[in-house]
Amino acid sequence: MTIESVNLTSLKQVKNTVIGNPSAKITLARDEHFVQTLVQCLNQPAPPSDRASGSQDDIRIEAAHVLSSLSYGSEEALDSLLNARAVEACLHAISCLQPHDSNGLKSAFSRSLRSLATAVAEVVGPSQWGLRPEGSSVRDAARDALECFFHPNYLDVYLPMLVDSSPQTSISIAQLLAAAVRTGEHRDAITEWLPPVDRIKESKGKRGWEKPAVINSNAPGRQGGWVARNLAALLRSRDSKLQEAALYALSALSKDNDKIAALLVKPVSDRDMPSTLSSVLSLAKSRSTDVQLAACLCATHIIRASPTNHSSASDELYIQNIVSVLNRIISSSTSEALQTRSRACFILYNLISDDYRLCQFAHERGSLDQLATVVKDITPSEVQPEWDEDEPESLSSLREAALTTISAMSLFDDNIRREVADVFELLPLIQSCMTHRHVGVRYASCQCVRAISRSVAVLRTSLVDSGLGLQVFEIFKKEEEDRRVTSAALAAVCNLLNDFCPLRPVLMEKGLLPRLIQVLGAEDRTLRLSSLWAFKNLFLRTPLETKKTIMGYLKWSELTRLMADPDHGIQEQAFNILRNIAENEPGIELIFHELDAEMLLQSLTACMSSPDPTMEDVILQAVCTLGNLFNGSESHQRMIVSHPMLLESLRSCLAHDKVEIRRPAASCILSIVRSSSLGPSRSDIVEAGIVSTLRHICEWSGAVAVSPGGRGSTHHAVIEDDKEVVDLARQALQCLEHVGSLNIL
Repeated sequence: MTIESVNLTSLKQVKNTVIGNPSAKITLARDEHFVQTLVQCLNQPAPPSDRASGSQDDIRIEAAHVLSSLSYGSEEALDSLLNARAVEACLHAISCLQPHDSNGLKSAFSRSLRSLATAVAEVVGPSQWGLRPEGSSVRDAARDALECFFHPNYLDVYLPMLVDSSPQTSISIAQLLAAAVRTGEHRDAITEWLPPVDRIKESKGKRGWEKPAVINSNAPGRQGGWVARNLAALLRSRDSKLQEAALYALSALSKDNDKIAALLVKPVSDRDMPSTLSSVLSLAKSRSTDVQLAACLCATHIIRASPTNHSSASDELYIQNIVSVLNRIISSSTSEALQTRSRACFILYNLISDDYRLCQFAHERGSLDQLATVVKDITPSEVQPEWDEDEPESLSSLREAALTTISAMSLFDDNIRREVADVFELLPLIQSCMTHRHVGVRYASCQCVRAISRSVAVLRTSLVDSGLGLQVFEIFKKEEEDRRVTSAALAAVCNLLNDFCPLRPVLMEKGLLPRLIQVLGAEDRTLRLSSLWAFKNLFLRTPLETKKTIMGYLKWSELTRLMADPDHGIQEQAFNILRNIAENEPGIELIFHELDAEMLLQSLTACMSSPDPTMEDVILQAVCTLGNLFNGSESHQRMIVSHPMLLESLRSCLAHDKVEIRRPAASCILSIVRSSSLGPSRSDIVEAGIVSTLRHICEWSGAVAVSPGGRGSTHHAVIEDDKEVVDLARQALQCLEHVGSLNIL
């Protein structure tokens, strides 16, 4: 495509050519001179040479339309626009708009800005509707461009247009927010923003001691800030497109944002109006299905982020309404578009994900039936080679969405997992989807296997008999597979490595260990953690020779390094591996033979004494490992009790606010005092604060008051305890008092 001159006529021809034509977009994007000229037209169009060329505003509007079209569907075209600094040019053009400029010009510029924001946000991620391919060549440039949209100076340019007199302009800005806001930092930037005039008022205030939220009705803390307040006001519009855009924008601001969610669930007291959440849910009854979906997503993010834990009667009613609307849309096989049904599935996934009660709630209201029907309706029961070759993207996305939601609903409950496997008989269809060309379908099917394999009964029978277990392992072994699919497959494989699964020895024979080592060296944190999780499962209830074989791959030096890894998750898994190796005396002998005892005990006690609240999971594994090691030979016990940091670290764990940590610590102390010939002196035990802590546990009989010394030494705290810890503490005190008369303070 050759563009000899840029005028109104040529721009209209270009627009008509590139709309819905990816190859034409790429061809045009390769014309650097045209792209540069196009971007320049937003601010400095060439003066028209004749009447047919159109006015300057006409040219600017048409240039903005072409730019919008080029933004979609082609990363090469997007790269060309970013190189021409189209984002900055568009923002500058908007900043120069005058009150007398036409609504058409404002609308074209805002739509162009929205298109650019959507395009770069989709490249940067995270994806909002299913998985997108990774490895974009324009990712770095897109990330820089996306950050422009949240720079304070640029927020001042386009956010005021949210309340523009033109509904089309308001819609574009709301859609921009819905598409571009993907992270917590983005949400903070938007919710804390104020118009420049209000910022001046805010900085002055009335009196120095008054809070801005009290002084100024536009303060960020009022109903979620200026943007959220005005988005909520747009919900009262009669324009369904404006309602939809505002709902999606509010949804983006509310996601994982407990502060905003807490404000949106409260009634607007100073105006005697219902809460924003109530207004949102009223739109779930709209005649427009698109508005219904947007309302369901918005309400979902508000409810899931709300600190009320969605346990109240009103929350249950809200959730019931959401599930009812989504079930109806998901099951509408003829009346609704595939993309609409796909979005309904993903919204349901957002609602129930990682929440046992909500999974049960949706299951009880028939959501699993609807999802299973979707998968059966669109997936052939007898798969032929290349069955998915010509499948429309929208159909693949619907299958991905349904399987993803099924995996989330199956995660916690054996009854649901058995329904998936036996009642709905989805395992053959899931197996067919594991080789689908669409990455999202492969990922979702692996997630289903992961969820279903949490059931012992299904794991021992259906997954083995169907060959699904071996197939997910083969996917994990593929080095060229998408990283996210590999991660999901590995999570499923971890379940297959439990001691009760008959596939454990089979997978070891088929190359499991070399592949785990390869993945352990990856840069992806999730893959590394899952690899260690797999090793942890392999060591549990495993013969000594098998443990030696596994360590021949993992290496003791590597395990030692992992125990000191700066990533607490990695540390936790490393100590858990050590704990499982030390499950019996031969394993304990192996550890002390391969590792330096002083280094090992120093590492354990240092973790156990850590005051870092983010170390809780590491502390738990460290103290449990110590407890297992103390079950070794007398020589190993002497080595342990003679370590100078032992008592102090046990005292820290005994006074920890987590009962899961106190329990093994109390058990360790009881073992030490029972072995009086091996243990430290009674005075050492008293000086370490162990006796006084044991006494507090027994006196509270349901709570322990943490006394000064050790963890929490700066204050007293009353923390819940359980019967087992109290019983262990009493036994330890009785042993100490039996050995000799102690002056226990």
